[in-house]
Amino acid sequence: MALEHITVLDLTHMLSGPYGTMLLADLGARTIKVEPPGTGEGTRRLLEHDPDYSRDGMGAYYLTLNRNKQSVCVDLKSEAGRAVFLDLVKQADVVFDNFSVGVTQRLGIDHETLAKVNPRIITCSVSGFGQTGPATQRPAFDQVVQAMGGGMSITGTPETGPTRSGIPIGDLGGGIFGALGVLAAIAERDRTGVGQHVDVSMLDVQISLLNYMATMYLMSGIVPEGIGNGHFVHVPYNSYPTSDGHIIIACIGDPFFVRFVDCIGIDELRDPEYRKQPVRYAVKAKIDALVSAKLRENTTAYWLKLLSEARIPCGPVNNFAQALSDPQVVARDMVAEVTMPDGERLRMPGNPVKLSAAKAKTFTAPPTLGAQTEAVLGTELGYSEERLQALRSSGAIA
Repeated sequence: MALEHITVLDLTHMLSGPYGTMLLADLGARTIKVEPPGTGEGTRRLLEHDPDYSRDGMGAYYLTLNRNKQSVCVDLKSEAGRAVFLDLVKQADVVFDNFSVGVTQRLGIDHETLAKVNPRIITCSVSGFGQTGPATQRPAFDQVVQAMGGGMSITGTPETGPTRSGIPIGDLGGGIFGALGVLAAIAERDRTGVGQHVDVSMLDVQISLLNYMATMYLMSGIVPEGIGNGHFVHVPYNSYPTSDGHIIIACIGDPFFVRFVDCIGIDELRDPEYRKQPVRYAVKAKIDALVSAKLRENTTAYWLKLLSEARIPCGPVNNFAQALSDPQVVARDMVAEVTMPDGERLRMPGNPVKLSAAKAKTFTAPPTLGAQTEAVLGTELGYSEERLQALRSSGAIA
């Protein structure tokens, strides 16, 4: 695996941080969760007793986000636990956290401190607003940064009002960019031999994801409104009802529109003027109404076959059952299996990064709390049984 030479100490909790370290673990990084003794990381308790969404006392959050990881219990708030952690840092490459700003400094595990024991260490902090600026101390979760980042204002319509993304893109985006930042820092360290700190703000990520739409506003001063499933430029580009569901059609550019009209057979759209994008956009509502009326005449499967044969960009609006059983999704190994300790094969989303030199990936079950404490500290760091017992007795490890 591409990152099998990298060791990550995972101090993360909830969603954004664990997702970032999960991505690194999926790519082969040895990822050791450093968890508080007794309670463990917070998501261990989410849905832990739900009959539908838990296995072996672990809920779906923890099961998914912590596959391929190990667990070591260390009390970072104690002096003895902090000493143990610094020993781990000496042999690690990355320390990844999503604490509130200032927590690593209070615990004495900030980048400046860790670099004194391991100059090659890379630290990554994913937080709501980053390490600088006037909002650093504000708490933030997914929906907060979705709202503040502008994306919610264009999701939904003027009639429905702002709507958050159903996928927690605020959290997940922070984790993705955290992993990306770590990979960049690893590449830089290969040249310099020195680590650095990666500072990722979830709000920054949301602003980055506004992309060309933000540029359009900055150029024109025109504040966009909710556009539903439509587009700022292209027509027809929307979700349309069929007789038994919904279908997405994305005619990007005039040539696609010409082929689309020939395929779907709406005579009113054959007017040569409609071949020009500005004309189509000016009557967007009319075109969408005509397309909707036509597509209601038949099934999703019928239209998908017809449009696909004409090479019109289209797709069904799938629910989870349909998406996770789609032949393309299955063929790309995007439904992975994790074998639990009792032999049950638990399915969850796979790894979207396909590297040609990597072997087929086998996902390991998420660790029970402190499952690798003794092996990591005793076998790998060389702690004697007497020292381990003393640390256990003091509560510094578990």
